[in-house]
Amino acid sequence: MHFNYHIPTNILFGNGQLSHLHEQKLPGKKALIVISSGKSTKENGYLDQVEAELQKAGVSSVVFDKILPNPIKSHVAEGALLCKDEGCDFVIGLGGGSTIDSAKAISVMATNPGDLWDYVGGGSGKGKSIDNRPLPLVAITTTAGTGTEADPWSVITKEETNEKIGFGYEGTFPVLSIVDPLLMVSVPPQLTAYQGFDALFHSTEGYINKTANTLSDLYSLEAIRLIAKSLTAAVTDGKNLQAREDVALGNTLAGMVESTSGCISEHSLEHAMSAFHPNLPHGAGLIMISREYYTHIAEIHACDERMITMAKAMGKLDAHTAMDFVTALVELQKSCNVADMKMSDYQITQEELPLMVENARQNMGGLFDVDPMTLSDEDCLKIYKKSYR
Repeated sequence: MHFNYHIPTNILFGNGQLSHLHEQKLPGKKALIVISSGKSTKENGYLDQVEAELQKAGVSSVVFDKILPNPIKSHVAEGALLCKDEGCDFVIGLGGGSTIDSAKAISVMATNPGDLWDYVGGGSGKGKSIDNRPLPLVAITTTAGTGTEADPWSVITKEETNEKIGFGYEGTFPVLSIVDPLLMVSVPPQLTAYQGFDALFHSTEGYINKTANTLSDLYSLEAIRLIAKSLTAAVTDGKNLQAREDVALGNTLAGMVESTSGCISEHSLEHAMSAFHPNLPHGAGLIMISREYYTHIAEIHACDERMITMAKAMGKLDAHTAMDFVTALVELQKSCNVADMKMSDYQITQEELPLMVENARQNMGGLFDVDPMTLSDEDCLKIYKKSYR
């Protein structure tokens, strides 16, 4: 067995932890606070809370508020320019995965020349080394979806070419992350479900990934257990703090899975979908293809024992076949009211599916290399077609 273990982030987890931000050793004296283009961060008072905490710590700040649900390269460039013009010496990502991912990319481009795609591998990216250390990043998550507060990865779309690609290295880990479930009670039911399944799939993909190891397995199975146990309750009653806490912890553990194992081709296939259709929430896209994706794995018996173990972690204690995991997965989707979503509702057409297969392979082809099976382009198209509604 061979693995590298490096998670350097200081994580503050629990209800009310945001109120302790001012007590921490912050990495600078002026912060660029990156938030989404939506209203929730401001209307729910989260931005005010962060600004008040920074004032207590003697830190000034400026806000960049343009991040989209599927973040784009041009906004990274704009945020990095603002960061430099304002003389910010660290970055705070306040929001969900797209916001924190953008904050990571902004922290890179605030200290390095050129274009973000100079440093991205895959697609038309040049894959250059990041010579200058990014600005330090503080992640304050208001959702439970990507685990980006505990991993180095940032997923950005180059909008002119529909390339949605993840990148990152040890320098893009947050130095400090705050996971406060009280900030998540305002997330609507549908988004709670989308985000929860994204975290679940980070964990399931990490568990059957070729690079899985003892540590990633520990994180994966506990994340799967927590999310399966409490996601329905969090969707049903967003103010259920125990459920929110379970899902938040499952999400952070899923980020640790991303730091010790990683995603497989399920994520490549979804990235292609939301690259072509940025209005499609990432978690929703994953849900749409998940049943057929994992059914394919079960039918070819690529990793039966691990599928059975995941089914048991989801509460199906009598599981004895790989398809029992698919059954548990679909049952959870039904209880969260997301089992019948349609690609066509997001203007995806059947004619686009072959193009998406090509996009997935070109831009995130590396994830296919760590699949527990060999997935051909024909297999990918079959999964898309069977998933299409």
